[in-house]
Amino acid sequence: MKPINKKEIVKMLLNQDIDQKSEEELLDMLVDNPISVDVDKMEEKNMTFGDKVADKLTEIAGSWKFIIGFSFFLIAWIVLNGVILTHAVDPFPFILLNLVLSCIAALQAPIIMMSQNRQAKKDSLRNKNDYKTDLKTELIIEELHDKIDEILLRQRKIEKEIEKLKK
Repeated sequence: MKPINKKEIVKMLLNQDIDQKSEEELLDMLVDNPISVDVDKMEEKNMTFGDKVADKLTEIAGSWKFIIGFSFFLIAWIVLNGVILTHAVDPFPFILLNLVLSCIAALQAPIIMMSQNRQAKKDSLRNKNDYKTDLKTELIIEELHDKIDEILLRQRKIEKEIEKLKK
């Protein structure tokens, strides 16, 4: 695998063509241009009405309130039609209840999957954003490290010169 040079990395991070520039100019461009984005805000702008409904339904259907409430509904249905009513709307074996549950499951599952797919895309965008930010940070730290090494080298030369002058 061919190593990528700094110019190619900066070009990828900034999403723009870069003319021949020195490494210092490239780094200045990188420092001056923010590359991170707020994935949640970006995704929120692109959400359709259906996406918002799917997210809300997923939020409700995946809660303990829903599970407990639906359990009470099922118990009430069974008690009402199995014990209390003499002419039950849905006598045992509760065929109407099974039909209702099947319809709910058939509609609920794809809606939850749509919401999960969108969340997976958002996570992927967030991961790409993190990668770019990490890469930018790594380049900047590498450059700072090189500059500190250069400063230390110059400082040692100056110290040697001072020592020579003292003698």
